[in-house]
Amino acid sequence: MSGSPKSVLVLAGGPDAEREVSLMSATNVAQSLREGGEFTINYQEIGRVSADELRGLPGDVIFPVLHGHFGEGGPLQDLLEADGRPYVGCGPRAARLAMDKVATKLAAARLGIPTADLSIFNPLDAVCPFDPPVVLKPVHEGSSVGLHICRAGEQWARAHAAASADMREHPGRVYLIERGLLGGRELTVGVFDGAALPVIEIRPAEGVYDYQAKYFRDDTAYICAPELPVGLTERIQAQASALARSLGVRHLARADFILDETGTAWLLEVNTMPGFTGHSLFPMAARYAGIETPRLCAMLVRAAWRDRSAGA
Repeated sequence: MSGSPKSVLVLAGGPDAEREVSLMSATNVAQSLREGGEFTINYQEIGRVSADELRGLPGDVIFPVLHGHFGEGGPLQDLLEADGRPYVGCGPRAARLAMDKVATKLAAARLGIPTADLSIFNPLDAVCPFDPPVVLKPVHEGSSVGLHICRAGEQWARAHAAASADMREHPGRVYLIERGLLGGRELTVGVFDGAALPVIEIRPAEGVYDYQAKYFRDDTAYICAPELPVGLTERIQAQASALARSLGVRHLARADFILDETGTAWLLEVNTMPGFTGHSLFPMAARYAGIETPRLCAMLVRAAWRDRSAGA
């Protein structure tokens, strides 16, 4: 494959719970690429696309801005590999590992990155294996979908019932129970083409950084390059980059941490297709580093073209 890409197929939507976020992110990616003026843009909203449908959508490079299990957890990546065109983001194996919060935490533990104890949720057992506080959340979802924070026993009982009902409604969905790291400072590190971006601290106006705070509320504060204990910024940047490499992630990712009162930063999870909405952290960190979103998106397209050309 020679030359350079002339057109980009931006995929939006998907069948997952985060479809609404995907539509917002993909719209911004398409608009940013149009503003850059380097490529012709084909924006397509999809559901659970088939291989034949994908082949019928024109574009030299595919930018799949989908969030959730199908869109960033492996199934779409299988289709993209079979399609053969260069695409932004990681391949099927890395997508599956990073979407799986348990696999991600095991990879982090092997690298010596602190991460909270966990247990797989058993809906047949009403007793929580950890003392509160605990967090109950799906293993293969993002954007705080299905998140339950339990500070006391009665909250656990409600969360247990809600998660059990959700699993009955969505066969195959699995939840995990994690020791709650509540009250700490929420930090995130973007990884762009292997290099860590500036750290961002997230300060919700109230409660936790949930779905509404992430995408719709305007009262969440974001502090780029916050003051942190000596050496911590460099440490979590190195950890985020190392974890992305360990999982096989390419082009872009975002790792989320909680900093406790002892100065320990605990890994929460890794996202392999971070949001591109007006509130999203990955493009925010890139802008702080001097990379505006149109340039960022174009660089991601060129990275995809480069890696496919090299047989990556």
